[in-house]
Amino acid sequence: MTSQPSSPGRLMRLATYASASTAGVLIVIKVFAFAMTGSTAMLGSLLDSALDLAASLINLFAVRYSLQAADAEHRFGHGKAESLGALGQGALIAGSAVFLAWESISNLANPDPVTAGSIGIIVMLVSIALTFVLVMFQRFVVNRSGSVAISADLLHYAGDLAMNAGVIVALVLSGILGWHVADPIIGLLIAAWLLRGAWRIAMSAFDQLMDRELPEDERDRIQAAAVAVDGVRAVHDLRTRQSGIDTFVQIHVELDGGMRLFHAHVIADLVEAEVQLIHPGTEVFVHLDPAGVEDFADTMERVTSSELVGSSNTQEEGNQPSPDAGQQDTMRS
Repeated sequence: MTSQPSSPGRLMRLATYASASTAGVLIVIKVFAFAMTGSTAMLGSLLDSALDLAASLINLFAVRYSLQAADAEHRFGHGKAESLGALGQGALIAGSAVFLAWESISNLANPDPVTAGSIGIIVMLVSIALTFVLVMFQRFVVNRSGSVAISADLLHYAGDLAMNAGVIVALVLSGILGWHVADPIIGLLIAAWLLRGAWRIAMSAFDQLMDRELPEDERDRIQAAAVAVDGVRAVHDLRTRQSGIDTFVQIHVELDGGMRLFHAHVIADLVEAEVQLIHPGTEVFVHLDPAGVEDFADTMERVTSSELVGSSNTQEEGNQPSPDAGQQDTMRS
């Protein structure tokens, strides 16, 4: 059965709206703070919020598209749009990290003094409060939906909390204590943090796009649940993948070869139900095999298509009369 966008889908949409709105508010107050302080660390935080807004808008459209029901052209749904959106986020974040690192390195030799540090600190405290509320809501949505796009958003907004704290440290050290070199140094640390987050987001999205198997412990649970169904002799060839919030499981189930088709179908339905208890909404494909068919197939002689073609050609050549034989028949006659 195919999972439809219900409560998790609505929560995902709300999370994208909340993310974009929060990023917009943060951009406005950080533009004011950067104009007042001139801090490189504040510039880094402002750039990050601007990219947060761009990434959140990408997420908004990607999530809306991914939640559309499967259609004739996309039988497995549109879930991979989430992963594409997450890749876009990773690219934006990596670009901002490189730019911030360049600015920080440029300011290391001649660091500029930070002015109006107290105003910047107040702005960053407001940013931390807004970001914390957003992160808590995103964490709730991820726990309910398992969305890779919202998880990517959560990852870099959680990083923003540490980043904003770093900006406060830079403002205190540079604007209040007069240690001006602290500002570009913390800017470099923020850039490194952004690169790390971009890498994690990109790898998570890449895994889904390449149909990476579910974690081994989840695969073990699926196999154990299938084998536990009454009438199942064994299981093999388990394949799993995830596309957005949708999970797909394919499994071969071995049954008694003399079992009636109706009974076998009932067992297949039970296996599907047991798997869906582990992953609600999972689309499960159960292939039924008679028990021992794998061992029997291994004992049979394998003949490839090329061998078969070669054998038939040899037989045809053997059945055709040779030219010498034709000449001998003519001489006899």
